[in-house]
Amino acid sequence: MGEKMTTKLEVCVDSVESAIIAQEAGADCLEVCANLIIGGTTPGVSQFKQIREACGIKLNVLVRPRSGDFLYTDAEFRMIREDIRMFRELGADGIVTGCLCADGNLDLERMRELRECAGGLKFTLHRAFDVCRDPYRALEEAVSLKVDTILTSGQEADCMAGREALKELLALADGRIEILVGSGVNAEVIRQLKEELHAGSFHMSGKQKLDSGMAYRNERVNMGLPGLSEFEIFRTDGEEIRRAGMILRGEA
Repeated sequence: MGEKMTTKLEVCVDSVESAIIAQEAGADCLEVCANLIIGGTTPGVSQFKQIREACGIKLNVLVRPRSGDFLYTDAEFRMIREDIRMFRELGADGIVTGCLCADGNLDLERMRELRECAGGLKFTLHRAFDVCRDPYRALEEAVSLKVDTILTSGQEADCMAGREALKELLALADGRIEILVGSGVNAEVIRQLKEELHAGSFHMSGKQKLDSGMAYRNERVNMGLPGLSEFEIFRTDGEEIRRAGMILRGEA
């Protein structure tokens, strides 16, 4: 009999409501952020405090000052450092962040500084890894920086497209660093990649669209991204999380 695979289901949430749903549905931990619709940014302090109060599972906080690339100005980098220290004091269990140089390599100097800022918190290198020049070099650098986890889709748009690279990364990691499979993850993807790659750690949002409670609607005005309705809300689907967790744990 082989050893039972260690499993982890992390759910990314950008609201208090979604956090509570995800915990009740069996998530092992949460990535707390804002603005999932643009890939996630640093959450608000009051949002984090309410989630920390409502949820007893581990909370990893995304620290990303804006959408877009991971080449940060001095002011943005200062924000990242200060936010890491702040969330550490507020009771976060982990930090999710990353910086690149213009040449596409990890910014080792800044990454080292952020790892020190995080102190004893778990540290995840987020999908900056997926747009870096050389993922195999970056993995070794992350190990040397004492990064705990790399969140990755295998440098493709979703983890199914990146599964060959994920297989190589899992072999290269060899237990030295956690490979957290993300992007496009759902229950069926977990079923397939758990079998195909022997992957045990997955990251998903499991979000669904809800109709706004607004009875009066002026649909001539758009506040943000073109084509995105102001009268749709994204919220974690508890049933999707529950099903994914059962498949991951071998209960379905």
